[in-house]
Amino acid sequence: MKVGVCSWSLCPEGPEDLVEKVLETGIRAVQLALDPLRHPWGVAETLGALDGAGIEVLSGMMMMEGEDYSTFESIRVTGGVRPRQTWEGNLRAAHANAQIARDAGIDLITFHAGFIPHSPQDPERALMLDRLKVLSSVFAEQDCRVALETGQESAATLVKVMAELDSDQVGINFDPANMILYGMGDPITSLELLAPHIFQLHIKDALASAVEGEWGSEQPAGDGAVDWSAFFTVLEEHSLGADLVIEREAGDQRVADVIQARQLIDTHLGGRSR
Repeated sequence: MKVGVCSWSLCPEGPEDLVEKVLETGIRAVQLALDPLRHPWGVAETLGALDGAGIEVLSGMMMMEGEDYSTFESIRVTGGVRPRQTWEGNLRAAHANAQIARDAGIDLITFHAGFIPHSPQDPERALMLDRLKVLSSVFAEQDCRVALETGQESAATLVKVMAELDSDQVGINFDPANMILYGMGDPITSLELLAPHIFQLHIKDALASAVEGEWGSEQPAGDGAVDWSAFFTVLEEHSLGADLVIEREAGDQRVADVIQARQLIDTHLGGRSR
């Protein structure tokens, strides 16, 4: 089990800025957003800067084209592999990102699938699962697994999706805060259900919205509603050795908030992470 930080959480302006901010956190590993490497950062420049600073790349992340997170309804329509108008562009990006992953030795890529319908009878569900199979095969050809980010579906739905996809190349990137932000169930109960499928975990916290159908609010780790003691107990009970990657997508004290999350991990694991 290793501890890293999401590169995008630090709002870097380029490879050298990313390195500087990662080093400030006291962490020596990242989950790397791959899309900026294609343009404007450069693959060799970014990987060279990280390697030169002794920063390990634990995994990659792929953004889907045209995603609009301004409201629940906008991301439901634009998120993940669901929109027909962005599918071909996303498929081309997946091929390019898979090659980057291969060249960089990255063996795990995460992304949001989009809102997968809960009902197996919904025709949109079959279409989305077919597209996820295509994407997973693109990455598998480059010796890379994929993990679907939690939040936009309930854990029960994702368990069924995992069974339908039936592939050891597809798993879950579990984000407890997203379960709260999207109102998709208790994070600890969800973690228990999804434990057999988890490839990676995000360390992020949030408070639920008082209004159904509206966003909750992301908080620094330890200041939200995630029961971290129960979270780490589940990891131990299931012998989950997946990497822990700190994500922070709100606030203007990103480095300080990442340090707070790192300290929370250290408190619960007693130095057993790397």
